[in-house]
Amino acid sequence: MLFSSLNIIEPILKAVEEEGYTTPTPIQEQSIPVILHGTDLLGCAQTGTGKTAAFAIPVLQLLRETQSNERKRKIRSLILTPTRELAIQIGDSFKAYGRHTGITNTVVFGGVSQNPQTAALRGNIDVLIATPGRLLDLINQKFISLGNIEIFVLDEADRMLDMGFIHDVKKIIALLPRKRQTLFFSATMPGEIVKLADTILYKPEKVAVNPVSSTVDIVNQMVYFVDKGNKNALLLDILKDEKIKTALVFTRTKHGADKVVKVLLKNNIKAEAIHGNKAQNARQRALANFKAQTTRVLVATDIAARGIDVDDLEYVINFEMSNIAETYVHRIGRTGRAGAKGTAISFCDAEEKAYLRDVEKLIAKKIKVIDNHAYPLMDHNPVKAPKQQRPPRRNKQEQEKQKSNTANVNKTKQKPANSRQNNPVSKPSDSGKKANYGKQMILKKRGTL
Repeated sequence: MLFSSLNIIEPILKAVEEEGYTTPTPIQEQSIPVILHGTDLLGCAQTGTGKTAAFAIPVLQLLRETQSNERKRKIRSLILTPTRELAIQIGDSFKAYGRHTGITNTVVFGGVSQNPQTAALRGNIDVLIATPGRLLDLINQKFISLGNIEIFVLDEADRMLDMGFIHDVKKIIALLPRKRQTLFFSATMPGEIVKLADTILYKPEKVAVNPVSSTVDIVNQMVYFVDKGNKNALLLDILKDEKIKTALVFTRTKHGADKVVKVLLKNNIKAEAIHGNKAQNARQRALANFKAQTTRVLVATDIAARGIDVDDLEYVINFEMSNIAETYVHRIGRTGRAGAKGTAISFCDAEEKAYLRDVEKLIAKKIKVIDNHAYPLMDHNPVKAPKQQRPPRRNKQEQEKQKSNTANVNKTKQKPANSRQNNPVSKPSDSGKKANYGKQMILKKRGTL
């Protein structure tokens, strides 16, 4: 099937072709007709399936067909997404596909000054792409009204839950008009997400493409068993391969990401980190450098990487195994996108073997083990450092006794308030001094002194 057979209007079809696309992905093929029909949609699709275009293209078309000639246009579509990177990516997609439609959009997110964003909101904006926190801030400041929203898109709903945004999402939904079209996308469907979908969708069509338990078959997956202390050396060894032009490396923590970058830079490998502690400008610059291949290695945490969309990214390296099996699927979904080839390399130390078993159980396949490398796993049973034991708590009676003893000790250490009691030799008074001085003068006059 071609995009031209999906009843897409000419201005959008032209833009899609200019972007180099002619054949829709399964999620696009199934979702676009449903959305154009005006029906609510519940979409279960993982990263790399073309989900953004699946809702951006029909939303642009629906807004174009009902576009008004009012001098001051109101926001008619809201796309709510969990991360800044993902919001920016969605904004770029709306600009690309809507370049010939006259439909405008802007993006608002936290971590940067709100002034440029509020200035953009004063113009004619049809589509607003936002993260929950900044959106609520601007609503409270009266910069944004959601009273005219016709199409609401909730993207990456499961990640909203993971990041603790679900209560903010519910607050935002309460501000939307009851009469609207709602599009709900999530890579996974935990109980709370299903419950949320049931409350905001009306007779939705359900579309499921590549459920989370099936990884992209085209991705070549492999695992290296290695001691924790040798992971940096193994990474450097792998990066000696000149075929690896760029690589996205995952760590579990922000601190871990910074440490890996430090090692790579020390060995003359251009690398940058992207995580929540980085300023927004630094994150955008790191991502832009990586896309332009001026940065060879981008080291990321899972949450920060959710919005990373890089064409032709061939290598993903799990420096640390994720302790959540589903996260592994999201990580390797950064490569092998839209049918392209990809390679996912995982480093697994002895303590992470349980995580690897969880992953293999989820994807229902064994990951190929690479034994022939310079840093094989030697410590199969590492001894964990014992946790420092807290002293046992005393009962209330013992605590009161301790306080009493401490108070008595402090009293004995204090100096007496009256210095004369402490020093039996008293100093002469001022009147005594004067009398003594007068007696000395008399004796001096008599010549006896």
